[in-house]
Amino acid sequence: MIIRFHQKSTSMNICVYCGSSRGYDTSIHRQAEEFARQLSGKGHRLIYGGGSIGIMGILADTVMKNGGEVTGVIPKDLFRKEVAHQGITELITVDDMHQRKSTMADLADAFVALPGGFGTLEELFEIITWNQIGIFRKPVVVLNLNSFFNPVIQMIEQAIDAGFIKPHNGEILNIAHTFDECFEMCCGKENL
Repeated sequence: MIIRFHQKSTSMNICVYCGSSRGYDTSIHRQAEEFARQLSGKGHRLIYGGGSIGIMGILADTVMKNGGEVTGVIPKDLFRKEVAHQGITELITVDDMHQRKSTMADLADAFVALPGGFGTLEELFEIITWNQIGIFRKPVVVLNLNSFFNPVIQMIEQAIDAGFIKPHNGEILNIAHTFDECFEMCCGKENL
């Protein structure tokens, strides 16, 4: 089921993986808001998990408040649990998590991970793997707010050093420390 709320054109579809919880660090909330303001200001569409709570809700609300477009994709079983966002441009309800992830991947031109929990990490690693095995070639970026992803980056480096990840596959994941770096890695300089 697809519910369309508003329509206008954008330049790129950026899929953001992030927490359905807010976490304890309010500076991450402010940085997520700023990322969303810049995303909408650059004319990009947010593709995300469809929730109205947590970092997901902060992103969607901020993009919408700033005149941007948002497409949410949510499984019917999580419609209530994640409190499906009814105030976005487009809400797509799917049967399950697998369909959610594949729909988001199909819609996206690039992927960004912000702080989150197991779901965020699982989605991030799955999209890296899809790039690695050639399902598609789309940019994958971690926006390393407050060094949140440092342990994950260290783990990947350790796996490369140990011979479990080929160095060129390690390059699939781009690490951004600023919003400008993130958008350049996702979109190229011409879409900044």
